[in-house]
Amino acid sequence: MLRTLLKYLFRLVWIPTELVFAFVFILFTIVLFNAQIDTPEVPSIEVGERKQVGKDHYVLGSSYLKKNKFGVWEMYLEGEPYERGLIYGKLAKELVQEQEDIFVGQINNFLPNKLWRHAIKLMVGFFNSDLPENIPLENQQEIYGISQSFSERYNYIASKYTRILNYHAAHDIGHALNDYSVVGCTSFAVKGTKSENKQLLVGRNFDFYVGDDFAKNKLIIFVNPSKGYKFTSYSWAGFTGVASGMNEKGLTVTINASKSDLPTSSKMPISLLAREILQYAKNIDEAIAIAKKRHTFVSETLMISSAEDGKAVLIEKSPKKLGVYESKTDVLVCANHYQSETFKKDPENVKNIAQSDSKYRFDRMNQLLEKSNVLNPLIAASILRNQNGWDGDTLGMGNPRALNQLLAHHSVVMQPQSRLYFISSTNFQLGTYLGYDLNKTFKTKHIQLVDSIPQDAFVNSVSYQKFKDFKTVKQQISAYLMFDQALDLNEKQIATFISNNSELYITYEQLGKYFQKKGNKKRAILYYQKALTKRVASPQIEQELKNLIKECQK
Repeated sequence: MLRTLLKYLFRLVWIPTELVFAFVFILFTIVLFNAQIDTPEVPSIEVGERKQVGKDHYVLGSSYLKKNKFGVWEMYLEGEPYERGLIYGKLAKELVQEQEDIFVGQINNFLPNKLWRHAIKLMVGFFNSDLPENIPLENQQEIYGISQSFSERYNYIASKYTRILNYHAAHDIGHALNDYSVVGCTSFAVKGTKSENKQLLVGRNFDFYVGDDFAKNKLIIFVNPSKGYKFTSYSWAGFTGVASGMNEKGLTVTINASKSDLPTSSKMPISLLAREILQYAKNIDEAIAIAKKRHTFVSETLMISSAEDGKAVLIEKSPKKLGVYESKTDVLVCANHYQSETFKKDPENVKNIAQSDSKYRFDRMNQLLEKSNVLNPLIAASILRNQNGWDGDTLGMGNPRALNQLLAHHSVVMQPQSRLYFISSTNFQLGTYLGYDLNKTFKTKHIQLVDSIPQDAFVNSVSYQKFKDFKTVKQQISAYLMFDQALDLNEKQIATFISNNSELYITYEQLGKYFQKKGNKKRAILYYQKALTKRVASPQIEQELKNLIKECQK
């Protein structure tokens, strides 16, 4: 019922596809703020103050934070849970506060009307009052430590600890509304005959979008915890969960959203489950054991690769079931649907495969891997950067069918046996990938950048500049559709908008919605029909376009 209501509301306010996840993410976070959460018990300790030793370079004890020449922030962190959190917060105070500034700014943009907040609160405001019961004390203490460096100016929303804890949960709530979200992550693992050095090679795109500003300051963190294994993770300041990571034993974890029912009560956020696996598992069996004992919000796939086992598997988890899938070949691919026997005939999964863009990306990834005799990090990056459809078909720039949708928060390439961890730097996954050596880093306590993958030539192309110009106008149209911000496009602007990305169906879909809202239904129909001649992302979107045409014909 809630899913149906939200679908109606989204159509009513004309929310465009690429912004829906940001909308939902922010919407539900506001709801979660209404449940004030008790703070965990923590030891009485003092960690001192950070020292600035250079431009964008801070030190506190044995831990430190610095910004490298590629614009990526690097942090080395060690200590007990609460101690780590305090140090993290002090080192990254400005970054943590800036992320929240951006997030609250998004809230003000998306929901200027308090009635919207109250309506959603009535529907799902009960979610997270017992969230701490589903999060290990260690994680609570670390998160509470970081929260001490949050800004006071948002205490009117909720306490610092409540806010940061619910940021972790909101990620999952957004995934629960996968019908409306851009979370089209795609990942793969190869070994043996498909790997240049015969060893495991893992690649993934993390297509998590909450606006361009949110992804501006990326943070790679190397954690030396008092318990468990040392590990690295790549995300943003203030986030202690794991989306893409590797530990000192050569075990890697990445998460991919799948189709899920709305949760009816709070559970463990999937990113914190991924964190627990990374910190406490050295092989696949131990990772599965941890996943089995935890109850999570939503349906997700965790791709686990292990240097000890020499292979990768998919742990497919829903709030009620768990399945494990292992490929019979040297290639394992993961998109946003399930493959194990546990879920193969599940109605939601079957529908997801038939209606979403997940199967397109899954098939395209397999095709590209099949065409490559063997893979190394450079070839892996080229696949993750690919914007074309089946057999190189033109999709336009930013199509959800593509592996590279030009919206990824980050992309990683990992070599578990070598403990090499490559992360994308700028321009989604187009910028230089930076290669870190975990063994050297944790041995010396000095972050070791040892290799790199050059940036994609597309970054300097005329086409990429056209895409950025196209994106600017698309966001203006979105603001008009969603918030009634004044916009009157002249014929020259419309022609330029089309020419900048003429093969993308979204170009015409947006213009159709623009003219439909303007009351010019005949012209709206023409653009909707034009959109249907392009490579539409999925059968679901195709049907939505047809329904919009019918609305205009009434």
